[in-house]
Amino acid sequence: MVYKAGNSAKSLPKMPNLTVPLTNASLHRTVRTWLVGLSMAAALTAVSGGAAHAQTQPRPAVEAAPQAVPGFWDPRRRPDRPDMSRLTVIRFLTETDYPPFNFTGPDGNPAGFNVDLARALCDEIKISCTIQMRRFETLVDAITSNRGDAIIASMAVTPALRARLDFTDPYYRAPARFVSRRDAVMPEIRPEYLEGKKVGVIGGTSHEAYLKAMFTDAEIKSYPNDDALRLALRRSEVDFIFGDAISLAFWINGTDSAECCAFSGGPFVESRYFGEGIGIAVRKGNDLLRTSLNWALFRIWEKGRFTDLWLRYFSISPF
Repeated sequence: MVYKAGNSAKSLPKMPNLTVPLTNASLHRTVRTWLVGLSMAAALTAVSGGAAHAQTQPRPAVEAAPQAVPGFWDPRRRPDRPDMSRLTVIRFLTETDYPPFNFTGPDGNPAGFNVDLARALCDEIKISCTIQMRRFETLVDAITSNRGDAIIASMAVTPALRARLDFTDPYYRAPARFVSRRDAVMPEIRPEYLEGKKVGVIGGTSHEAYLKAMFTDAEIKSYPNDDALRLALRRSEVDFIFGDAISLAFWINGTDSAECCAFSGGPFVESRYFGEGIGIAVRKGNDLLRTSLNWALFRIWEKGRFTDLWLRYFSISPF
């Protein structure tokens, strides 16, 4: 079976590849948010001329920030509809375990934001689609060897990946942020503010590389994984932790944090470290599929379907 569009408008254990239809998987989160344009968040490029500086937040960090919905599309530059008559099916690939973006739902089918976005794209293009779940580290090889057509797995666009794949326009960013205990929140963070402070980060990541390059006077402490990093902050073994803002937002808003902590300062989105944004990857030279997906992304954003989908999944803004 495949999902047929209607006419209406990370080291993981080895798992078997599962090809299933894109179904209407139920969403698992009810979200109360405010909507602001991502044009504000995207303008927060954190590094300029070698200085690290995130935007000062207008509210104290202990309060939930207004939700930011990605909006990379300019309504004045509406793309032309490509000739999609040669497209017969799109075989999407996603990874097995990166909730809430992609994960196995209770019915055993793929679920998550990326999966629902893929379904919306197929609805807009009016084409049959399948999705295959694979370990993240196998996705690039799978697409280059023609075992799929498009990767929709929160893959950051980097120069290294651009050498192997083509990408659609970005549909969201993955910023980095600092988190502190609630009694030590800082509305703004600059390198000089963290002199002598202990900052935890996962070793071997772009976040660690960024700290070492920009926050040279901080005492950087590396940890092997998210659990160890966050526990160190809860125990006050470090003053701050630094990492992926999206996963940190879910931790802050969830029960595991025990309401210990909050964001300090604003987002860091320096592309040299954190990528150019998140796009859908296709094989090199597959311009028909890339432009078709770009057209469909614009259309679902223009209709408000992208905003609706984002607000259904994300309860606290990573921006």
